[in-house]
Amino acid sequence: PDIPCQRGSELVIGGSSTCGTGKAKADKDIVSPHVTDGFWVQRQISEVYPDPVTAADKAASVLTILGSESGLHDCENRYVITKFLKNRDVVVWCMKLMRSDADERINVEVAVREKGVGWILRELAGDCQAKKVQYDGMDVDEKKLAVPKTATLAPGSTVQPKRTVDLESMAFSQGGHLMSNKKCKLPEGSFKRARKGYEEIPVPAPQKKQGGEEELVPVTVLLEWARKAFTVPKLNRVQSKLYPIAFRTDEPVLLCAPTGAGKTNIAMLTILNELSKYRDEATGEFGLDDFKIVYIAPMKALVQEMVGNFKAWLNIFGIKVGELMGDSQMTKQQILETQIIVTTPEKWDVITRKSTDTSYTNLVRLLIIDEIHLLHDERGPVLESVVARMIWRMEQTGEYVRLVGLSATLPNYQDVATFLCVDKSRGLFYFDASYRPCALQQQFIGVTEKKAIKRFQVMNEVCYEKVLDQAGKNQTLVFVHSRKETAKTAKFIRDMAMEKETITQFVRPDSATREILTEEAGNVKDGNLRDLLLFGFTIHHAGMTREDRNLVEELFTDGAVQVLVCTATLAWGVNLPAHAVIIKGTQIYNPEKGRWVELSSQDVLQMLGRTGRPQYDMYGEGVIITNHSELQYYLSLLNQQLPIESQFVSKPADNLNAEIVLGTVRNRNEAVQWLGYTYL
Repeated sequence: PDIPCQRGSELVIGGSSTCGTGKAKADKDIVSPHVTDGFWVQRQISEVYPDPVTAADKAASVLTILGSESGLHDCENRYVITKFLKNRDVVVWCMKLMRSDADERINVEVAVREKGVGWILRELAGDCQAKKVQYDGMDVDEKKLAVPKTATLAPGSTVQPKRTVDLESMAFSQGGHLMSNKKCKLPEGSFKRARKGYEEIPVPAPQKKQGGEEELVPVTVLLEWARKAFTVPKLNRVQSKLYPIAFRTDEPVLLCAPTGAGKTNIAMLTILNELSKYRDEATGEFGLDDFKIVYIAPMKALVQEMVGNFKAWLNIFGIKVGELMGDSQMTKQQILETQIIVTTPEKWDVITRKSTDTSYTNLVRLLIIDEIHLLHDERGPVLESVVARMIWRMEQTGEYVRLVGLSATLPNYQDVATFLCVDKSRGLFYFDASYRPCALQQQFIGVTEKKAIKRFQVMNEVCYEKVLDQAGKNQTLVFVHSRKETAKTAKFIRDMAMEKETITQFVRPDSATREILTEEAGNVKDGNLRDLLLFGFTIHHAGMTREDRNLVEELFTDGAVQVLVCTATLAWGVNLPAHAVIIKGTQIYNPEKGRWVELSSQDVLQMLGRTGRPQYDMYGEGVIITNHSELQYYLSLLNQQLPIESQFVSKPADNLNAEIVLGTVRNRNEAVQWLGYTYL
């Protein structure tokens, strides 16, 4: 091996004019990843520099040079010996692997594969044949092997796979919390300020785009019979832009728009368009047995809400709407008699997996997928397999099914459009946050305290400050993540307000409101709520009686109370908007995993969807209090900079087996072809 010689205090490559000559043999210089541990470079250098401090310093310099993007010639100019250059990839990546902990190691392994040197991982795992010698050798150029042009196997014989793909290692360890956005660009006017125990990033509300009244489409342009489904005189700006495609064509559609932009009415337009095909013009009757429409929503609460809406709007046409979930079954006869089926992705996946009875699945002519950004979630693979199965069946049978995707604003909407077979010039619509009916002003609080008790204390104090900012002016919803925590947080805010003598800002002692609260407190069954109600604070969670919850909702709607501390069930099940929404903490206990996990993006968007009341407010305020390490994720999520990535690689076996049983995949080529239909 080349031995570095000393020139001043620099390392000199072997074979230079001052250190002798001689050609290096590649076989001796190439080092196996197995022997390259965290101190291999230092051991090599200590042969020339016995002083351990100097050797460590030189080793750090060598690693810096090797790990940089410098070319071979540049490295040689900086006197890095040939042995290190020939083993550059092995040295750099083995060092990173050895010096990383369990969490970091996953990211390093992904980077290794991306750089095209995955053979290092395979050799470390024991696949000794995997190594492929590739380096920019100055002295030795390896001969390239000829690749055979024809098959080399005799008919009927088999061969072991050349390499095994480890799917588990390719799956995103963070699941739905995958953060693939390295930099987050914030709107103009955003800034950062450091406080004791936390860091705060206020983001101003976006300027609302002014649209002229002439842009709005009046409901009178609809067919006369279809107008009955709408109670508004005009469609809003988003609906007006989609109207020609949604109601006048059968194009697949992907709509990305913020909360409150009226996505449900877009779904309604596509449903009415479908109904028009089965309507007898002479009698006004519909051919109810000739079609099915499926609406997929991610949550039970949303399914129930949509069933209620569709029943109210479509009952006049004689259309039957049914909900299909794990705990609300429908018989085959009921499904046959129902025209619109509102269901969850998992339930529709189960139904379409059955090859024995396709009598009603073959009648589906319109598939609407609400909250399609769920693809990024751990439940995403189910949605992918449902859509892939539908497109595959469409191509096999020649029977067209219209796909409509409704989503929050996301940056890589073109990828999702490709997945849904949407014509990007006609069926793809993207509206940014400025189209929100009530603009959202955001505040992100990243708690920097490391100790759990101090972190909890800081979160409570920040929560009190943010609630006090609104006291006497606006109502505030505070979301926490357990039933016990609702009363604890409300009592903390009340006690802090009494201590600092600000309690009168929440409810005046001599006001009429105080009398109402005192009277209602006597009717309350929940002890915590009774204590808090007198001070103008309320709580709401699923463990309370229906009467108590109704009372809280009525008091908050009437403006009698200013602060409501609640769990996420309020965001999903009850439409109760407020000027300000505070999400206190973003971690929730997951009993399946046995640990605390981050809130799903769906929950966060739903909670912040409760901010702002268009009839009263110019803008709403949303505050997220989280750990400092999670700031980047939530900043990206709420500023349309978090790409939607496929999670399918975590569940390929389950979904592929389903297709094999169904008969859509019969051999390897069809399996590869089927994978092309997924979002992967």
